[in-house]
Amino acid sequence: MTVGPLMVGLKGKVLDSKERKLLKHPLVGGVILFTRNYESLNQIKVLISSIHTLKKPRLLIAVDHEGGRVQRFREGFTALPPVRTLGKIYDRDPRFACHLATITGWLMAAELQAIGVDFSFAPVLDLDQGISVVIGDRAFHSEPNAVIALAEAYILGMAKAGMAAIGKHFPGHGSVSADSHIVLPVDDRSWPQIQAKDLLPFKNMIAIGLSGVMPSHVLYSAVDSLPAGFSRFWLQEVLRKQLGFQGAIISDDLSMAGAATVGEVSERVLVALEAGCDMVLVCNDFESYVSVLDRLHSIYSSNDDSSTRLLHLYGRYSLRFPKLHQHLVWKRSAQMVATYANA
Repeated sequence: MTVGPLMVGLKGKVLDSKERKLLKHPLVGGVILFTRNYESLNQIKVLISSIHTLKKPRLLIAVDHEGGRVQRFREGFTALPPVRTLGKIYDRDPRFACHLATITGWLMAAELQAIGVDFSFAPVLDLDQGISVVIGDRAFHSEPNAVIALAEAYILGMAKAGMAAIGKHFPGHGSVSADSHIVLPVDDRSWPQIQAKDLLPFKNMIAIGLSGVMPSHVLYSAVDSLPAGFSRFWLQEVLRKQLGFQGAIISDDLSMAGAATVGEVSERVLVALEAGCDMVLVCNDFESYVSVLDRLHSIYSSNDDSSTRLLHLYGRYSLRFPKLHQHLVWKRSAQMVATYANA
């Protein structure tokens, strides 16, 4: 079985005929869902089911569902606080904060798995240095040891629900003020400075078996001439060789402005794959899909290693809605999350 290297976004809440044809293409391996795709629990379950029936192996389904500002599905789902809330609790009571992190990771994953989503792009492993507005409270903490402890607990909770974890944004997005959705941020720190702090959460999560990593659209100008997601140095030399990462590398959205310096979208896709990404995201540039697939089809040869890594990202669904909402563990977890979110 092979999984295609392209993950795409959809326009609306139901599949149209063009999207069905697109998703059946052998080089398309996944779909990322957004708020624009969500109306209700019943609607999203129907949409995901229609995606699942299109091909075998079925398409991977992903979403950004971190909590706080970045939670794509709201109605019918527990409102998750930003993970920085856990960091604040950690400063008072580290052990209790890690307990809450495990519960939160499980709750997030269990609810998504209940509708057929394979994984969320979580957790954020960046350090909140008070510089990056786009990261900010999406990060657990400013100190590596706190991020390591909380992220490990959060990933444990995800794993208990049957979901793989995708750490982001390698090697660290927290020390630049610019938003990579709008421009290309430039981080001019030296390699020793980045290695001393930012890499530590990634290094430690890789050691416990992190399944996936999303590199940043940030240029670390003192280290390499390309943004991390297009850089063989960052993906091959550092992530694969130095840190020993064996999981899947999935690009950030290649339709973001931070990726534009590499060229038009089809060129970005090729450069990211050649640099070492196993799967690439094109989320919002719907007009580019045909040209991307045409160019990929003429050049790209399937990579068995990449496909194997991607196969490990399929969810292990346990309870579906409404049975999940009837489960005592869910009730207790939702109550605890609501309590600390409002504290």
